[in-house]
Amino acid sequence: MLKPISITAISSISPLGKSTDEVWESYKDHSHHIVVKDEALVSELPQNAKAEISKLRDSDAKYRPLDDSVLFAIHSARKAVEKANWNTHDFGINIGSSRGATRLFENYHEDFLNRNKAETLSSPTTTLGNISSWVAHDLQTQGPEISHSITCSTALHALLNGVAWIQSGLSDTFLVGGSEASLTPFTIAQMQALKIYAKEETDYPCRALDLDKSKNTMILGEGAAMACLERGIQPNALAIVKGIGYATEPLKHNVSLSANGDCFVKSMTMALGDLNPDDVDVIVTHTPGTIKGDLSEINAIEKVFCNNIPSLTTNKWKLGHTLGASGMLSVEMAVLMLQHQTFVSTPYLEEKQPEKLQNVLVNAVGFGGNAVSILLSK
Repeated sequence: MLKPISITAISSISPLGKSTDEVWESYKDHSHHIVVKDEALVSELPQNAKAEISKLRDSDAKYRPLDDSVLFAIHSARKAVEKANWNTHDFGINIGSSRGATRLFENYHEDFLNRNKAETLSSPTTTLGNISSWVAHDLQTQGPEISHSITCSTALHALLNGVAWIQSGLSDTFLVGGSEASLTPFTIAQMQALKIYAKEETDYPCRALDLDKSKNTMILGEGAAMACLERGIQPNALAIVKGIGYATEPLKHNVSLSANGDCFVKSMTMALGDLNPDDVDVIVTHTPGTIKGDLSEINAIEKVFCNNIPSLTTNKWKLGHTLGASGMLSVEMAVLMLQHQTFVSTPYLEEKQPEKLQNVLVNAVGFGGNAVSILLSK
């Protein structure tokens, strides 16, 4: 990092709620938001959040054909920009998604199979660039618009891009985040085909970070999260981006991630920079709830931090794995812990409590072995 960058606002919509207050209240208890729907375990938006999205969809005729992934992003982006008190339209946007307009694409394809004819808006409403473009339209921005998919580390790659634009001097402010609306039968079936999806409805169906589990327990969730980045240390900063790290492993198979988490070792080391690893108080892990995925990240953490491993936590036991949105939802969790000076523990684990909350490291990784680590400071 050449210069520090402030996170001046963050907003989300997810199974945890539709406002920052709701999200924090959810983090304060040990209940999860995982339910059985159509014979599969999922984590979906609560009814009041779904009502907000329905209201947004009906607010303008041009929003009615849009996929939920776009509407989730618009809702979160509006709230974040309002919180940051951005009165200018001259800021950049980078929003990622792993799957994009999943349900809408599947509906269009099913209709095509039935009629052998495509709907007029089937292409423009399902392109990945649709998300950032519609957010830019909704906010009437004049800056660059970037959309991308880098699997489950997508949202943190968006943050990397925002940092790069600001560090280069091409922009002073950037809106970054991720959005995912992947709770469709086909998407769930794809995860089940990989043999990584949870099958049992237990007290805590997703056992993310639990290294004693004997079965894979990943569960899909939905949601979006956006953060406002500004150059320098701003007086209204919620947290400071103190370090960034990224790395990619050579592909050995389609879900490539080495047993020792080599990409995590590199990304965490890069994010730490000159900071003594002992000064990291908490790591918000990616740990999706799979046996190999969780162990790989822990092995990497042990290699980087040796005998002084920070307190570890995750939110996937509570809201599932939101794929392209998960990284920014983890950033939100880290920011809230720093703000409230309260560690959010994992209820089925005995993790050590941090003595202080000053530096928090956030990890994300996706298919293809592309890891990102973000160091946040109070």
